[in-house]
Amino acid sequence: MKLLENKIALITGASRGIGKRTALLFAEHGATVIFTDLQENEASNETLKELQAMSPKSTFYASNAAVYEEAEKVAERVKNDFGRLDVLVNNAGITRDTLLLRMSPKDWDLVIEVNLRSVFNYCKAFAPMMIRQRSGSIVNTSSIVGVNGNAGQCNYSASKAGIIGFSKSLAKELGSRNVRCNAIAPGYIETAMTGQLSEEVRKQWTEVIPMKRGGTELDVAKTSLFLASDLAEYITGQVICIDGGLSL
Repeated sequence: MKLLENKIALITGASRGIGKRTALLFAEHGATVIFTDLQENEASNETLKELQAMSPKSTFYASNAAVYEEAEKVAERVKNDFGRLDVLVNNAGITRDTLLLRMSPKDWDLVIEVNLRSVFNYCKAFAPMMIRQRSGSIVNTSSIVGVNGNAGQCNYSASKAGIIGFSKSLAKELGSRNVRCNAIAPGYIETAMTGQLSEEVRKQWTEVIPMKRGGTELDVAKTSLFLASDLAEYITGQVICIDGGLSL
């Protein structure tokens, strides 16, 4: 059963990592996938090649998700090239971790701009299209630290907590038009970034997770797939924690 047959889906920041795995899973389930990242490079070209092997009309747009004017241009391209958008996954994000007393205003602003403003940009750019269609699913990527906080991540936690409040508010605004908006909150996920942590730090993480393992990129992608699909057609304004029980 292909859950996104004939759907058009856009995923920001999807040249690698969780975004890429989500894009590939969506393509496996029948979606035509548009993905964005800052620039065309080896990673984006490889991702596009893998996507088009399953979904030939899938494409890549180079775009800075943190700039509203660029999000508007992407929306116009999607309208011209595909005529509609059924699924929007806001995945673009960065970290600049340090304790508050060492955090520069620049690193605060950059994380808020990329992580939180990008969600505003793409939702604002595509909401009119979804309203006119009277259908659509928006999945915004928050984090478990947006729910619980984390020392050394005041900027990141604030941006991810902001995404939760934004998603709940937007769900109330768009629900009457049959447009859903949910957030996912991954916990400790095994990625290239977390793979750079020391074995000791990784062990500390897994010891406090009830399921005693880190999550995978596929764990996150499958949750986005569910929320994007018609299986979740009566779910909106929710925050789904993908954390193996870490937040309990």
